[in-house]
Amino acid sequence: MLVLHSLAHFIDINSVVSNLSVSYYYQGRCPHTGELLKLPRTLIAEAIAYGLMQQLAKNDCYEREGKMYGVLLVELPDGEQRVLKAFSGLLRGESLVEGWVPSIPGRDEVVLEEARTLAELDTIKQELISLKQLPERQQYETLSSEFEQQLRAMSDRHRDSKHQRHEKRLLLSQTLNGELLTTALEQLEVQSRQHGIERRQLKRQQNSTLQPLQQRILTADARIRELKQQRQALSRQLQAQMHAAYSLTNFSGESLSLQQLMPAGSIPTGTGECCAPKLLHYAATHGLKPLAMAEFWWGASSANQDKIQGQFYGACAERCQPLMGFLLSGLPDKGRGGKNHFLTASFAELPIIYEDEWLIAINKPAGLLSVPGRYLNNQDSVVSRLRHLLADGMGLNAVHRLDQETSGILLLARDSQTYRQLSQQFQERQVYKLYEAVLCGSLTIAQGAIELPLWGNPENRPYQQVNWQRGKSSLTNFRVISREGNYTRVEFMPLTGRTHQLRVHAADSLGLGIPILGDRLYGCSTSANRLHLHAREIHFEHPQLKETLRLQAKTPF
Repeated sequence: MLVLHSLAHFIDINSVVSNLSVSYYYQGRCPHTGELLKLPRTLIAEAIAYGLMQQLAKNDCYEREGKMYGVLLVELPDGEQRVLKAFSGLLRGESLVEGWVPSIPGRDEVVLEEARTLAELDTIKQELISLKQLPERQQYETLSSEFEQQLRAMSDRHRDSKHQRHEKRLLLSQTLNGELLTTALEQLEVQSRQHGIERRQLKRQQNSTLQPLQQRILTADARIRELKQQRQALSRQLQAQMHAAYSLTNFSGESLSLQQLMPAGSIPTGTGECCAPKLLHYAATHGLKPLAMAEFWWGASSANQDKIQGQFYGACAERCQPLMGFLLSGLPDKGRGGKNHFLTASFAELPIIYEDEWLIAINKPAGLLSVPGRYLNNQDSVVSRLRHLLADGMGLNAVHRLDQETSGILLLARDSQTYRQLSQQFQERQVYKLYEAVLCGSLTIAQGAIELPLWGNPENRPYQQVNWQRGKSSLTNFRVISREGNYTRVEFMPLTGRTHQLRVHAADSLGLGIPILGDRLYGCSTSANRLHLHAREIHFEHPQLKETLRLQAKTPF
């Protein structure tokens, strides 16, 4: 079965310029030495991945079955470079697909048990669906609503009658006395008691009608809990068998099962099924030297996955990151000769635009975070690199943020006082910022302003949207620089700094109605090698020198 592919299968080799710029590192510590081992995601690896995306886009079935895909650029013993590609889990229900790296060893040993367990799980799934769609649930909701309406109507009627009785009592007290007054007041009390009886009768009718339905629902819910426990037990049993059977090999030739590699009882479902372990295991067992790797999501995304088609992702924190140190063990280093593809980040990748004893301005490359993320798989950033490289790096703080896919000027303060003073300038809108972008469409107006309320739905992060009730105000001035075929080059001057502000102002129909080229998140379907948004200029008052700094970074597209 063909697994090694030529670079020409994914990219135009004649147009490729060797570029080792790194946008992310797969990394982990060697379990024996504690050494930090790294494998980069380079621009070439991303270009290969974009080539694979174009192939996937030709078949609708890939979009329906959302999953992670990965490519690994490898070097053969004779020095020739080839490409491996992998998918996470199963592809159209199959683990062995022509042209793709196979699953790691051990799956065949549990395939019959897996088929039996999956059949049982499917039976449980169908019963769960049936119990959740129990007709009594809808009957209960309908009847309960009807009784509540009757009770509310009765309460309104009784309240009006009570008010009328009160008025009547006052009138009777003024016009009658003695036995006549006593008789009249008793008649009013009888009416009040009748209303109480009427309400109790309706409540009894409500209980006698709803309680049998409620009991059947409670019985169904108890069965659902029982089935979920069975499902969990079956899944854990199958996972334990798979983890004992699955075996990974690293570049030192060492092989261990997943149970040996992961702490007992803490192996998440799907461990070993991701792209990175498949690719690195295959390379290690076939004498291939990995040079760079890239993983991306393609296809539909379920609510709990929160993945964006065509976007690159690092090693997942729960399944892959704990394996990285073992998988990367044995990689060649400088001491073994040859070119070192696993160097830590250097200043060449972070061009310094301005530097003094108080602050640094960096020309951030696209694909690199401004600050470290919350999880292990997204720690690589401008701040983390500079903290590692500079003697005073631990005191560095980013004064503002650029999106990961946005390039351009990023300001960092070297002390807390400078950080506070610069942050205040940003908050008070005293900083002039200019971005350059290419829109994937023709813009007819020459200039203007966009003012929209932006809101980030917590159920759909990081996507931002216009929301007139919950959104925060955002304002951007814009000017067309040039029109280049079907594209429009523009300058954005944001006066506020909301998340994804320029991207939403460009893409939303209430803004320019044309997304930025390469912005898949906001609807650009045109193929592009990056988000065409660059922070080109920034003007601000130096907090210590008390003079205006005007910094520029040439647009790279």
